[in-house]
Amino acid sequence: MFKRVSSPHTHSSNLTANFMLWVIATMLPALGVLGFFFGYGVFVQIAIALPLAVVIELLVAKLRGKPWLFYLSDLSGGLTALILAMAIPPYAPYWVIVIGVLVALLLAKHVYGGLGQNVFNPAMIGYALLLISFPVQMTAWLPPIELLNEPPTFGDSLSLIFTGLTSDGFSVHQLLNTIDGIAQATPLDSAKTNIAKEGLTGILASPIFIGQFAKGWCEVNLAFLLGGLVLMYKRIIHWQIPVMMLVTFALLSGITELFWAEKHLGVLSQLFSGAMMFGAFFIATDPVSASITPRGKLIFGAMVGTFVYLIRYYGNYPDGVAFGVLLSNIAVPLIDHYTQPRLYGTKLKHPSGEKS
Repeated sequence: MFKRVSSPHTHSSNLTANFMLWVIATMLPALGVLGFFFGYGVFVQIAIALPLAVVIELLVAKLRGKPWLFYLSDLSGGLTALILAMAIPPYAPYWVIVIGVLVALLLAKHVYGGLGQNVFNPAMIGYALLLISFPVQMTAWLPPIELLNEPPTFGDSLSLIFTGLTSDGFSVHQLLNTIDGIAQATPLDSAKTNIAKEGLTGILASPIFIGQFAKGWCEVNLAFLLGGLVLMYKRIIHWQIPVMMLVTFALLSGITELFWAEKHLGVLSQLFSGAMMFGAFFIATDPVSASITPRGKLIFGAMVGTFVYLIRYYGNYPDGVAFGVLLSNIAVPLIDHYTQPRLYGTKLKHPSGEKS
């Protein structure tokens, strides 16, 4: 006998795991660029995060009496761990990624009921908690290894992450201080701090900023942009959220640059530094916590872009992608409620209340 199900009966052969695999595959170029410019630390963080994610998924499956394949086959836990491992500084202590993955999967995902039930983006919940709780460790980004007097080897990377010191006894902050005696986080952080002290001319003339931006961050963002375009072409993600996020941010940044150019970086520098492309194509487009209606996606993307702009330009944090996404997640139920498309076969209502 045939199984009775309600309409619609359109069938799709795309499983959740297939979508997750495409997202993971398109992140690999950016992962390679991160490793090339910033060393082996990112690979060590992933090696810690992925097995931990598997253990958590297995534990939750056992506690809920579900077959273990039920939670592992969709690959969502692994993708969350991968995003978080690529978002934190490559040489952050091992316990940082452990706490982040535990919070992301247990508190931000499974407490709500698992995949498809979470209100907030799990990886960004983990990242935001780490950034607020451990600001020193979460802002200890090294500049590209080419600029370091003592570039960390693979052994040094393991030692830095698990003991806090290289084989020669250098800490992350000591490695940072070898460059002009300056210890900064990312180009955005360097720019925000130094513009306040010396103005835009001072920061653009700074070797550490030019080195960090021109050698590393721009290439990482280009790699994420390339991966995101592939996802859009394959229709794994829709164009509305990333395009509206980037366009909104660019418009607001352009207006700011027009009137207060001496106080902020230019639009292109903002778009291709920090986690802008990562956030636009791989984080804000989370199909569970983002808006699902066509018009809602446009509104959601614009909200994320606006929040990122406000935090970057006027907030205390140099980047704002994580907080922008989480703040916008709060509004998703309201956005989707008021942007529901007209159902097929129903009639529109005029403002007067009469049906057409």
